[in-house]
Amino acid sequence: MSADTMGYLADHPFLAGLPEAALEQLAPHARLVVHHTGRPLFRQGDRATRFWLIRSGRVSLEFEVQGRGDVVIDQIGAGGVVGWSWLFPPYRWQFSGMAAELVHSIEFDGGAVRRLCDEDPALGYEVTKRFAAVLAGRVRSARLRLVEVYAY
Repeated sequence: MSADTMGYLADHPFLAGLPEAALEQLAPHARLVVHHTGRPLFRQGDRATRFWLIRSGRVSLEFEVQGRGDVVIDQIGAGGVVGWSWLFPPYRWQFSGMAAELVHSIEFDGGAVRRLCDEDPALGYEVTKRFAAVLAGRVRSARLRLVEVYAY
């Protein structure tokens, strides 16, 4: 991984404050990627193997509702994190993720990061805490979205 990419890791809010040694452990499992508008990052129900730190652009998180189609439940922009299903069995996407606009991100190999977390409990605890905060935020967003949908 290039020095520029290491800089992107260090600068992303999700990894803020992580020791350089931890970033160096994570770096080999990361790569810079671009997602074009309207293209899926992942689909609900498929095997979850990756996660993304969003550098720019916006990703829509969508949930398939029978009789209503895909419902946008959240939008994640620059500085956000997309994908947590790789961390918890059965490793299946709970939502779909679509590029709502051109997205530049750092993509991680979830299985490799999970193995790193198993091998280094301190790193695993730190990564899990950070994803727990993401999950708490998603629950709040979903609750607000439900209120919006059913408040009319």
